[in-house]
Amino acid sequence: MLILRQGTRAELLVRKSRFLAEATPVDSAEAARTLCRERKRIYTGCNHVVFAFICGPQGGVMGCSDDGEPSGTAGRPVLEVLKGSGITNVLLTVTRWFGGIKLGTGGLVRAYTESAQLVLADAPTVELVPLTRFTLVLSYLHYETVRRRFAEFEAEIAGEEFAAGVTLSGVLPSANFAAFSEAVRDLTGGAAIPQQREN
Repeated sequence: MLILRQGTRAELLVRKSRFLAEATPVDSAEAARTLCRERKRIYTGCNHVVFAFICGPQGGVMGCSDDGEPSGTAGRPVLEVLKGSGITNVLLTVTRWFGGIKLGTGGLVRAYTESAQLVLADAPTVELVPLTRFTLVLSYLHYETVRRRFAEFEAEIAGEEFAAGVTLSGVLPSANFAAFSEAVRDLTGGAAIPQQREN
């Protein structure tokens, strides 16, 4: 699966109707719906804010809305374009300002499909890398030695607490977790073992 590196936008004019397509990274269905409501609030004077979203590491969470356009002519075509893109954790909205000329159901499907394709055509994407969050309790004796090895496993420190020992929290690519755990065990003589966290 892919994710967006940043949001993108594109515009299309079809028989005097203006279509503004925007693709934005999101991390949940609720975040997608919240952002869609915000766009409706911002774009005063628009007639429709059609949306589709896909979320989750395998793209398993998805939804769409026609926002008042005839059923199946807007949200579903946008969602189909998104599904074909291989991108997840994304919200795609297409805001329409009606130009006075009716497009018909076929014309609407084409306009919304083309808008979605246009905004995704040059969207900057990267591979989605599954991450594992962890905590690690170390003695002061092992702290510097272990910390110097973090970069090797692409581990990033999110927090440090210094008390009787040092408690580190961080995140790293899931594929590196086993090797990271083994390295920490070796460096500390088995005294410290990273623990996976749910969040």
